[in-house]
Amino acid sequence: MGRVTIEVNGKPYVIGCEDGREAHLTSLAARVDEKVRQIAPDAGAPGEARLILMAALMIADDLHGAEEGVAAADARAGDLQWALERLESKVAAALDAVADRIEDMAPESAPGQMLLL
Repeated sequence: MGRVTIEVNGKPYVIGCEDGREAHLTSLAARVDEKVRQIAPDAGAPGEARLILMAALMIADDLHGAEEGVAAADARAGDLQWALERLESKVAAALDAVADRIEDMAPESAPGQMLLL
């Protein structure tokens, strides 16, 4: 198991993680630290745990917004897929109608006779 020292709001924390995930964990910690630094000036002196909790709630809110965006995109993709299938069906019907009209317009040839166009 890997271990990495991260820093949030100027304080180091040693965190365990899966081997090879240290850089990812450091990147996540940097995002938490960024949120903490955004809210710290306006938060007064709430204490370290409360400050980190506030940052975690902000990150959770960001995640919630992203999940809602993904759900909306999925719904839109479903609508577009349905519209595409409907359009494909109409195009196929139109091609069938055109083929039928061409067949109706073509002169009938005698058996064994080649039709030259």
